[in-house]
Amino acid sequence: MPSLTKLSKFLTHLLRHNPHAIGLSLDNSGWALISELVEKTRKSGVTLTPSLIREIVGTSNKQRFSISSDGLRIRANQGHSIPVELGLQESEPPEILYHGTSRHSLNTIRREGIKRGTRNHVHLSPDMYSATCVGARHGQPVVINVLAGEMFRQGLRFICSENGVWLIDYVPPEYLKLD
Repeated sequence: MPSLTKLSKFLTHLLRHNPHAIGLSLDNSGWALISELVEKTRKSGVTLTPSLIREIVGTSNKQRFSISSDGLRIRANQGHSIPVELGLQESEPPEILYHGTSRHSLNTIRREGIKRGTRNHVHLSPDMYSATCVGARHGQPVVINVLAGEMFRQGLRFICSENGVWLIDYVPPEYLKLD
């Protein structure tokens, strides 16, 4: 049986990027029925149970998923490359947020700002530790301070996902504080 980490990455791929890989249906808000997820993954050769899904959700240090209040559905909290409406409200961010990246991306970011790439949003961390962990996935980590409060006062829209990751469409270079 694959580890919880491997299963979490598998669920991340399905719920954020490619539910069609197993014929899974997501609603407009990104929710999938847990019963359908169990059935479709079994047909694709991966054995999940509702209790194992709850264990993956409950033990994920990144809190990538939410289970609906009725316990019947699951969705990814953010990071989608497919169109979903998470139903999150605009929020005023703290003055400073953080973006973890790799050293090799730094020159492009200095020139062009932080772009969302294939995802629906740029992801910003509420603390340096989280941003460092994100940056380390891509090589030698670099943490960029983002002047989020100033951006917000200039009319840029922020939303905060259920797991505390801040989302925005784009961060212009003038709002980056680089050493």
